Amino acid sequence: MSHPTCSIHAQAGLHRKLVLFGTQLELYLAHFPSHHKFVMAQQLRQAYVDVYNLVTEAQKRFHKRTTLTQLDVRHEQLRMLLLLAHELGLFNFSRGKQDAEHPGDHRALVMLRLVDELGRMIGGWLQKESAPGGDAQGPLPAPGAAAHESGERELAGAVGA
Repeated sequence: MSHPTCSIHAQAGLHRKLVLFGTQLELYLAHFPSHHKFVMAQQLRQAYVDVYNLVTEAQKRFHKRTTLTQLDVRHEQLRMLLLLAHELGLFNFSRGKQDAEHPGDHRALVMLRLVDELGRMIGGWLQKESAPGGDAQGPLPAPGAAAHESGERELAGAVGA
């Protein structure tokens, strides 16, 4: 368990990764062919924004499990959309035209690597919250408070004896 302010700072890394993912996604979506730019690209953008919003919502909620489960599902949908775009060859385009010189395998691998890293971070957060005594149980006492209380009990026991 961690103090509530610590969990916000621990999730700052997830926000940084999400921003990095979003900027990279926008860079690659700009090169999609025009006939896919308005359907597949929009769905990928929306899935990314949904994941970003669910991370923010999960940070603010006291009971996080439902939101984290929704986040996990939406993240998996984002991953599947990226795989579909790769299978359709949409990462093989540059400025809307087929790019034979630079195939899109590298672009797809960059995005899939980033989405996998996000998934590991989300999975760890979900596992932490699902474990007995996760943050959903409430904040921890300040460091040293438990030792201070036990010291008072020992002292009271010694005085009363």
